[in-house]
Amino acid sequence: MNRTDGDDVEGHLEHLRVERRLAAATLTSYGDALAALRDMAAQGGVPLRAVQPHHARRWAAQLHASGLAPRSIAVVLSAWRGLYRWLGREGAVQHNPIEGLRAPRAPKPLPKALSVDHAVALAEHRDGSAADPRLEARDRCMVELLYGCGLRVAELTGLDITAAGDARGWIDRDGAEAHVLGKGSKRRSVPVGAPALAALADWLAHRSALAKAHEPALFVSRHGLRLTASQVRTRLKQRALQAGLPSHVHPHMLRHSYASHLLQSSGDLRAVQELLGHASITTTQVYTKLDFQHLAKAYDAAHPRAKKRSDRP
Repeated sequence: MNRTDGDDVEGHLEHLRVERRLAAATLTSYGDALAALRDMAAQGGVPLRAVQPHHARRWAAQLHASGLAPRSIAVVLSAWRGLYRWLGREGAVQHNPIEGLRAPRAPKPLPKALSVDHAVALAEHRDGSAADPRLEARDRCMVELLYGCGLRVAELTGLDITAAGDARGWIDRDGAEAHVLGKGSKRRSVPVGAPALAALADWLAHRSALAKAHEPALFVSRHGLRLTASQVRTRLKQRALQAGLPSHVHPHMLRHSYASHLLQSSGDLRAVQELLGHASITTTQVYTKLDFQHLAKAYDAAHPRAKKRSDRP
């Protein structure tokens, strides 16, 4: 081992431990990353102080090829970058070969959507043993609007009973439209289907018995005040369990389900973009991948040529 390289690494780690006071786990992670750098430099016959950007790019590519996750590579590069910044302050190097080098982007996970059967089962669930029929009517209405209109949870809780005053959102029952204030303070209108309108009428028949005087919110808690996003998440989770759904359900999953099921049925990406209120169609295009997954599963389940050889008689 090159003694100078070892001194540089140990000196930097001591600086992180004593002056920066990094946690033990972080020090261990950085120590491992710097040990890897030292080993790769030694294998290439390059002293650490002589490392150039093309060396660093090649070594980062090797880490990626070895299967290291993008987030882990980002941690490694951060440790390397910190070493050379410290060496630069010490006057040991003239430039930082890691500066500008970034880890590969981690693939974004696909949004989770319910199957059509599960989404419908949740929307049609009725809790006949509910302790408070008023809350049961409210929760059914919330599910219908989340899944039937693709609303974000903030758009749902922002709904008022009328368009009066400075209402952020409201539902026009005669026009069968929900008017909401979305991200970036952008307004949009979405159709409200017959089941959601029926659930809304049922909830409105109960709402006055709960809401405080002059409370404008469409959805209120048992205390009569505007329902919060956290309360909606809790009630939806409980309702999904009651309906027998196999996975944890949160409000945005119903929005994903709305988009995915619309796209499966219509194939109209632009219309789905407008209904969701996405500024860019690239945001909406992620649902085409969900749609392809649906088709791929149908193929795997039904097409004879999709079956494994070992499955055949």
